[in-house]
Amino acid sequence: MTRPRPANDTAQGAESVAALHALVLQSLDDDQAQETISIPLEGKSSIADHMVIASGRSSRQVAAMAQHLAEKIKQSTGRSARVEGLPVADWVLVDAGDVIVHLFRPEVRSFYNLERMWGFVDAPVAGTA
Repeated sequence: MTRPRPANDTAQGAESVAALHALVLQSLDDDQAQETISIPLEGKSSIADHMVIASGRSSRQVAAMAQHLAEKIKQSTGRSARVEGLPVADWVLVDAGDVIVHLFRPEVRSFYNLERMWGFVDAPVAGTA
């Protein structure tokens, strides 16, 4: 992440980013997200430290995953995540600051193919077996 942090806050900031990232992955796993991948962005982009991409089987599941994730982030951090795309729920973006989450229906995910854009075509799937 290229956003400056105070020197004494660096370790604590890294721990909170790791905890947020783990919370996101666990929430998606709990909601049975499919093909979850995590792309590390630290040092590559100033938008976030991690980008997580996952699929849901339907618009309803995508919307539910996004809403559950936003609630868990609020409970855990006290901060509200910004959520966009809920009315249609083909592609929902959850911006939690240091972790950005893209939730897709499978056909929409394959059309936009964010993994390829970020150079993670053969990325290992995180949180799934």
